[in-house]
Amino acid sequence: MSHDSSNSPRSKRLQLISDYGCTRSSKCRKPCSRSAETVSTRREAEPVRADVQGTQHLSGPGRAGLTGGPAAGRAAARAGAMAKLLSCVLGPRLYKIYRERDSERAPSSVPGTPTSVTNPHSSSWDTYYQPRALEKHADSILALASVFWSISYYSSPFAFFYLYRKGYLSLSKVVPFSHYAGTLLLLLAGVACLRGIGRWTNPQYRQFITILEATHRNHSAENKRQLANYNFDFRSWPVDFHWEEPSSRKESRGGPSRRGVALLRPEPLHRGTADTFLNRVKKLPCQITSYLVAHTLGRRMLYPGSVYLLQKALMPVLLQGQARLVEECHGRRAKLLACDGNEIDTMFVDRRGTAEPQGQKLVICCEGNAGFYEVGCVSTPLEAGYSVLGWNHPGFAGSTGVPFPQNEANAMDVVVQFAIHRLGFQPEDIILYAWSIGGFTATWAAMSYPDISAVILDASFDDLVPLALKVMPDSWRGLVTRTVRQHLNLNNAEQLCRYQGPVLLIRRTRDEIITTTVPEDIMSNRGNDLLLKFLQHRYPRVMAEEGLRVVRQWLEASSQLEEASIYSRWEVEEDWCLSVLRSYQAEHGPEFPWSVGEDMSADGRRQLALFLAQKHLNNFEATHCTPLPAQNFQMPWHL
Repeated sequence: MSHDSSNSPRSKRLQLISDYGCTRSSKCRKPCSRSAETVSTRREAEPVRADVQGTQHLSGPGRAGLTGGPAAGRAAARAGAMAKLLSCVLGPRLYKIYRERDSERAPSSVPGTPTSVTNPHSSSWDTYYQPRALEKHADSILALASVFWSISYYSSPFAFFYLYRKGYLSLSKVVPFSHYAGTLLLLLAGVACLRGIGRWTNPQYRQFITILEATHRNHSAENKRQLANYNFDFRSWPVDFHWEEPSSRKESRGGPSRRGVALLRPEPLHRGTADTFLNRVKKLPCQITSYLVAHTLGRRMLYPGSVYLLQKALMPVLLQGQARLVEECHGRRAKLLACDGNEIDTMFVDRRGTAEPQGQKLVICCEGNAGFYEVGCVSTPLEAGYSVLGWNHPGFAGSTGVPFPQNEANAMDVVVQFAIHRLGFQPEDIILYAWSIGGFTATWAAMSYPDISAVILDASFDDLVPLALKVMPDSWRGLVTRTVRQHLNLNNAEQLCRYQGPVLLIRRTRDEIITTTVPEDIMSNRGNDLLLKFLQHRYPRVMAEEGLRVVRQWLEASSQLEEASIYSRWEVEEDWCLSVLRSYQAEHGPEFPWSVGEDMSADGRRQLALFLAQKHLNNFEATHCTPLPAQNFQMPWHL
């Protein structure tokens, strides 16, 4: 009979010495500092490796002794697999895996990253994310349920009224309905679990969720770089910049509180009226009505881009626009946390490393009421060669919240702070470019950050009230005016007049949105009123009766030929106008308003008024939504 030497006492002791470094007998019960130290050292030295399924196990000769045997290892593997499955069930939806640029490819630092992810020749990772059949069908069911829920939400007042009239809101009929609703919720929860299983079987999604979890644990540059290769539900994106970061408030004047940044408040409608308790009670019904109108119909009419159904319909276009910015323009996405708790979705394209000098300037783009940075006005300064920072309004795409004026200003504040303190641009190198309703946030930033280089307002307006009255019945005039002033007060002209730097206005000659009559009536364009209020504030003596009249005539011109005709009729001498303005600036300083033109003839004031109007406004023969060509994106005039 053969004798197995591996079971002899001597061989067992030698194995014990090899594993734990102890030379004593296995029956010894005395504490051994050397063996404890050796075991501890070995435990620390043994590598920990996380596989794609998220399980962790120890490697080395003493693995079985340290983990309690194969059973404990299997239990740990099952626990890790269940944790990964739960992460897949609760994880965000993955839309696309971007094509990595060769210069950015590097070995992964996240444990468990398969080599196929970083392999430059892996073509399967250069396309849209391809979900498995189970995940795809479950996603479709949940998306359909989300659309039905959104429709039910918007139609709920009418549905409740109908059910009440039909007598369906009685207890005997509500209880069965609640049972049906509970069953439906359980079914949807089961569909969500099936979707999670489908994700769990997909190595691409498992790799993504591993990187996402690692980034939430450790906000290292390498983890963020790897996470930037994925486009997924932005709610799960980690915050990149916080409004309370110490370095972000060093140069701010006062800084915002959690209640929000400072806004210009409208003056009371009836001055001199005593604000007694009785008057407050009388105003209460009107105030409640205004609040309800603003937070239901008004906000959605003013910012249709915040409506979920519209965003759902535009989702393919937005994903395509994001892919273009990331893959072709090397854009970097970031989440900013504003002082009101809203998360702002931003995209930064850095051109400072190019040979073009305008790349040293940053253009912060403010979109319109249905505009997104993915497909909005950011394309104009990008084509012109500038560095660009785009952001979405609160409630638009990846940004959270609702787009009320206070939330808009809070979002713009954290965007400017991000540009200065994280991206490294000085205020003197920042240009504000706004289209349409984006003029509100641009003029607020110009008022709040006076050192900003320039402001360009495209197809913007002076005040919201005339445009709101245009689309509402005349009988609602009082309610509309009160609602706008109290809750939706977009006072662009008032804010712009607080800014001292260069300004350029771009007027669309066939604008159908910010005209109060018809697009052909160019004098009803509210961009005219914005220019007149701006010039009257800066040059009140020049824009007196004669100057105001001749500028109105110039604004009525419907073509460049008519503009030139009016300009030449009054024989405007540009050299003379420049010399007058420069001599006044040298004597009195650059601070507006100026009293230039006080001792000037009527003819001289007309010339100065036309010269200043022509320098501050450019016409663009197009409708409201036509993209502005790069050649029309010009820096504002300044002395």
